[in-house]
Amino acid sequence: MKSQITNALSDFFFEYETPRQVLVRNRRVGVVCRLIQLGVLAYIIGWVFIYEKGYQSTDTAVSSVFTKMKGVGYTSEIGKERVWDVADYVFPPQGDSSFVVMTNYIITEGQNMSKCPELPGKHNCTSNKDCEGGGFKRTGHGQMTGVCVKLNTTQTCEVLAWCPVEDDRKIPDPPMLMSAENYTLFIKNSVTFPLFGVTRSNLVEGIDAEYISKCLHDPEKAPLCPIFKLGDIVKLSGFNFETIAKVGGAIGIVVDWTCNFDTDVRNCKPKYNFHGLYGNPTETDKARASVGYNFRYAKHYLEDTIQKRTLLKVFGIRIDIIVQSLARKFDIIPTLTAIGSGVGIFGVATVVCDLVLLYLLPKREFYKNMKFKYTDTHIQDPDSEVGSIETEVSKK
Repeated sequence: MKSQITNALSDFFFEYETPRQVLVRNRRVGVVCRLIQLGVLAYIIGWVFIYEKGYQSTDTAVSSVFTKMKGVGYTSEIGKERVWDVADYVFPPQGDSSFVVMTNYIITEGQNMSKCPELPGKHNCTSNKDCEGGGFKRTGHGQMTGVCVKLNTTQTCEVLAWCPVEDDRKIPDPPMLMSAENYTLFIKNSVTFPLFGVTRSNLVEGIDAEYISKCLHDPEKAPLCPIFKLGDIVKLSGFNFETIAKVGGAIGIVVDWTCNFDTDVRNCKPKYNFHGLYGNPTETDKARASVGYNFRYAKHYLEDTIQKRTLLKVFGIRIDIIVQSLARKFDIIPTLTAIGSGVGIFGVATVVCDLVLLYLLPKREFYKNMKFKYTDTHIQDPDSEVGSIETEVSKK
């Protein structure tokens, strides 16, 4: 018993088994096998290693964006001249990565809480019965008092609201702040790749205070300059400035950090891309329910102890700054994984060629006999305590 165990352990630890291979001389099968192997090799080298860079590990960045607008606008209305600076036309003013630059507006001054007639149109009436007291209309400006009043040549419902109510039916054309085209935007962006311990800023080597004070971003002449002219941003996004300034819209600025840390870290530099997200309405857009981008805000004040406000309906360009990042660096683990998976895929050639040999070729029975051994097992004496087994191996 002891010797049997010793022999079994010896066979297990000190012997090596290799699968039997049959060399088949067949041109068609050989060509199919080599073509498949060549395709697998091209996939591994071309796609996995060169295109997908399967020999590198990847990481995305943690980023921070700071913005600052500069520029002064001027408007001249009936009897009023205004100068608009950054505090007036940027919302919100904190320098976020998403903000709005006002380019057009409708202003309603001197509003106070009182009773006044609604705008003519959807709120017209012929008697008090048409104005439900205490009721609201979704497109109205306040609570109806139940009184139908005369406004010029029409009659409309009286409301308790901020009076006089805003009349936004006509958008100023041309835009009030066409000078916004010359405003400038400064973008300061910092990214950190935690996996590789690398921190980069868009103020890369050579971008110092003297350079920033003179440069203006240009995709070809000054691609790394972080100062952008608003008119250029609109143009590079594919929009028309006058059109988008009239009704508003949205533009995305993508700061792309695609870096290869197998080279010098200083080669990791940002690229700026501009995308028109919403705006630039055409003739076909007139049927839409809402065109452009706008919102309202109010400035409250006291006049002779009466609370009043100035209401502005702002049309502007919403700018969203999006940081997109992907860094790569050589790593032995993904390299070995890619190689191992590629070696495994080479087995596809063997499987396909076996299928062709055993099931498609005219001599498939001959190939089957060459590839497989057939073993028949018979019990000689079924009545004996142990019995004996005779094995006949035939190679056909």
